[in-house]
Amino acid sequence: MQSTDLGNKESGKIWHRKPSPATRDGIIVNIIHNTSDYHPKVLRFLNVAFDGTGDCLIAGDHQGNIYVFDLYGNRFNLVQRTAQACTALAFNLRRKSEFLVALADYSIKCFDTVTKELVSWMRGHESSVFSISVHASGKYAITTSSDTAQLWDLDTFQRKRKLNIRQSVGIQKVFFLPLSNTILSCFKDNSIFAWECDTLFCKYQLPAPPESSSILYKVFAVTRDGRILAAGGKSNHLHLWCLEARQLFRIIQMPTKVRAIRHLEFLPDSFDAGSNQVLGVLSQDGIMRFINIQTCKLLFEIGSLDQGISSSVISPHGRYIASIMENGSLNVYSVQALTQEINKPPLPLVKVIEDLPKKKLSSSDLKMKVTSGRVQQPAKPRGSKIQTRILKQDLTGDFESEKNELPDGLNKKRLQILLKGYGEYPTKYRMFIWRSLLQLPENHTAFSSLIDKGTHVTFLNLQKKYPIKSRKLLRVLQRTLSALAHWSVIFSDTPYLPLLAFPFVKLFQNNQLICFEVIATLIINWCQHWFEYFPNPPINILSMIENVLAFHDKELLQHFIDHDITSQLYAWPLLETVFSEVLTREEWLKLFDNIFSNHPSFLLMTVVAYNICSRVPLLNCNLKDDFEFFFHHRNNLDINVVIRQVYHLMETTPTDIHPDSMLNVFVALTKGQYPVFNQYPKFIVDYQTQERERIRNDELDYLRERQTVEDMQAEVDQQRVEDEAWYQKQELLRKAEETRREMLLQEEEKIIQQRQRLAAVKRELQVKEMHLQDAARRRFLKLQQDQQEMELRRLDDEIGRKVYMRDREIAATARDLEMRQLELESQKRLYEKNLTENQAAVAKEMRADADAYRRKVDLEEHMFHKLIEVIKENLAKAEQACLNTDWQIQSLHKQKCDDLQRNKCYQEVAKLLRENRRKEIEILNAMVEQEAKKWKEAEGKEFCLRSAKKASALSDASRKWFLKQEINAAVEHAENPCHKEEPRFQNEQEDASCLPRTSHLNDSSEMHPSTQISLNRRAVEWDTTEQNLIQKVRNLRQRLTAQARHRCQTPHLLAA
Repeated sequence: MQSTDLGNKESGKIWHRKPSPATRDGIIVNIIHNTSDYHPKVLRFLNVAFDGTGDCLIAGDHQGNIYVFDLYGNRFNLVQRTAQACTALAFNLRRKSEFLVALADYSIKCFDTVTKELVSWMRGHESSVFSISVHASGKYAITTSSDTAQLWDLDTFQRKRKLNIRQSVGIQKVFFLPLSNTILSCFKDNSIFAWECDTLFCKYQLPAPPESSSILYKVFAVTRDGRILAAGGKSNHLHLWCLEARQLFRIIQMPTKVRAIRHLEFLPDSFDAGSNQVLGVLSQDGIMRFINIQTCKLLFEIGSLDQGISSSVISPHGRYIASIMENGSLNVYSVQALTQEINKPPLPLVKVIEDLPKKKLSSSDLKMKVTSGRVQQPAKPRGSKIQTRILKQDLTGDFESEKNELPDGLNKKRLQILLKGYGEYPTKYRMFIWRSLLQLPENHTAFSSLIDKGTHVTFLNLQKKYPIKSRKLLRVLQRTLSALAHWSVIFSDTPYLPLLAFPFVKLFQNNQLICFEVIATLIINWCQHWFEYFPNPPINILSMIENVLAFHDKELLQHFIDHDITSQLYAWPLLETVFSEVLTREEWLKLFDNIFSNHPSFLLMTVVAYNICSRVPLLNCNLKDDFEFFFHHRNNLDINVVIRQVYHLMETTPTDIHPDSMLNVFVALTKGQYPVFNQYPKFIVDYQTQERERIRNDELDYLRERQTVEDMQAEVDQQRVEDEAWYQKQELLRKAEETRREMLLQEEEKIIQQRQRLAAVKRELQVKEMHLQDAARRRFLKLQQDQQEMELRRLDDEIGRKVYMRDREIAATARDLEMRQLELESQKRLYEKNLTENQAAVAKEMRADADAYRRKVDLEEHMFHKLIEVIKENLAKAEQACLNTDWQIQSLHKQKCDDLQRNKCYQEVAKLLRENRRKEIEILNAMVEQEAKKWKEAEGKEFCLRSAKKASALSDASRKWFLKQEINAAVEHAENPCHKEEPRFQNEQEDASCLPRTSHLNDSSEMHPSTQISLNRRAVEWDTTEQNLIQKVRNLRQRLTAQARHRCQTPHLLAA
């Protein structure tokens, strides 16, 4: 399973390696959205929807970020930031790049995924919209909230109908049936109605479910062919309705662990012709189970208790399932992987043995190195220096700076400096800068109220006067002009308003609110005093332009006067089209960058500058038609030169004729409600309105009368036609009747002739039938006779065959008996042979056993005699050893008494030595105290101490040597206690005499205790050795006696 974190990226790949979903879970990719801010958090997805192709899906999170995921192209893009949570989505509109989103402020917006602009804004709900259903044609949409459902026309984005109900009933869901023109409305009281979409006529109502299995419906799903409706609620029962028969035909009970059903959706199949059989059921435990509604078998399931599903959507072609998990992530499942085990074909009958692979892949070939996704900042060169600019506070310019401050943190003065430096604003930020310069309030409510008034009567036939190729652009222009006309009455009678508004509508066609407010701001500020001479052109404004042109280029103005060219020809066409006819798109945008950044008089100066910069071709024009063509078509003119000329005129024009002295400064639209626009002669407009209304009423009367006359004439013509048709019909009936009468007579004659021929044929058939019956009877009798003869021959053959078979069986049985007798005889001879061989082998084995036993008896007798001799020798040795042991015990007893006496002496010497040591320690302490006074005496004592240590070392060595000798003597005594006792005592005496005398003389205190310990240990060892020796002798005697008895009994047994 691959996982993708969107982070702060606006586009990228969904997966970085080819997905291979497992059959166990079927997950293609898991999509999460984590922010990388100072406090990172997870943005939860709330809604998801597929487009009509099923390869793209759209998802929105709780912060209003809307992403489009292209599963076919492996790309995702951030298409919109709505800044509020979305409650419903729809992506299957007729225009493939547009989608609908319902927001938390109860509004519905339409955006374009390509341009990422707002297409339309629909309001009307007073509670949260939780469902959007789109018609199969993509022309209509139904939005459902808890209190109402509304039907919208997606071509005009206008509301067609609204369903209002009692608050006590409540709406569960309203949606279109697939591939039909029927709307199904489901209410909280379990009532379900079907309506015709065009007429909203109630087609039928489903009956109430049976009381035995009555549940409150919460969720619904319909098959692709619109025949079966599945409904569920807070129960583990599913109700399946047949919409054609309008009755409940099946109730499915889910497993017991399903207590409530949260979502239902049918799984499409390419081969079921819309009659879907697999239903996905999402229960309260977060697991979506897919069942077959015909066999009621569980096919597969997605989700788990740890990773539960919150909502789920299936693509139209049934390949993908997009599920929003309870942790806020988005899982995309592969239906093919989930159904792989179900649709698995049977195993093939042919098995192929493959060769061994020539080369095995190593584990290193399968490894991939994944690098971290950290963004590396470019390294700064060492020699680079950061330039810092210190801004000093200008106290005198505070007021001016506040005046130049714009919304969104922009400054008008700085923008003008940027504009003069580059000539235009960046294309990427132009719309943002314009909105800031014009300080647009974005009054959504006021604009919605103007839009809700519908299309103005004046602009109903706008396409006839302005045939625009793009229907969308025409619709937006019509809607914008209607909003302007509803805002102020003067704009319904302004003939040049479409020309003025068209470039802005084309520029802002995806955001109609901004388009309307830009045009309104332009009219209020840059179109000041334009409507004072309505319906004539603004003579005062044209006079300002003419005065400025006269000051800066008198020759050109004189040329205009000479050829009878007024300002209505060289200035007004440029103003009423705001230069859109004479400039390209890029030139027009660059020009309005400068117009919106300066005083409203800048537009008038632009007209003068355009004429001055075009003076050469204009001076060469002499005909009025040439002048008209020049000011209505594009010319080879550099817009940058015109803009520089405008700035020059703004600076060099005298104050008395400068337009800025007669025009007010920029005033932004008010927030909340738009200002009242009444800068026009009201009586003229009212008079024109009245006249237009009178003319319209006269036209309506004339049309009604003409319609009446036409209806009467049509009725007369129709009556005349009907009469002529009736007479023609009567004539045709008469002629047809005569023709049919003649045909009947002819047919009667033919029938009589046919009857006669039929009677003759019938007689012939009866004669033939009699002959055939006689022939058949004779044939039948002959057949019976032949069958009886054949049966007799068959019986004879059967008797002969049975006799022959019996003879063959008797002969075969005789042969079998002979063969059996031969086999028995051969087996008898074989058994006799085997018995003879077995007897010979047994006799040979018995002879071998007797020989072996005889050799064994001889060997045992030899060993017994030898053992008797050894026992006798051992007994003699034991007796001698007993005598020696008794003598040694006596000598040891005597030596023990001597040792006890010596031990007493050694203890007295040791006591004296300990007393002596104690006194020496006392003396040593006293010497330490008087060390300073008796230094020489201390050195003598130290010498004595060293000599005492040497004596102690010698005494330790003598003790170790003595102990070693005692251990060796004990070992030798244990090995040979009888013969080496005397030499040992002699060696001990010699060794004792050979000890160094220095040990006896110098350290008698050290020698006596060790000697005492060794003597005591030796006495104990001798006692232990004596007891062990006596016990061994007794055991040896007993063992020898037992063996002798056993040997004496053995010959008797062998003899027996």
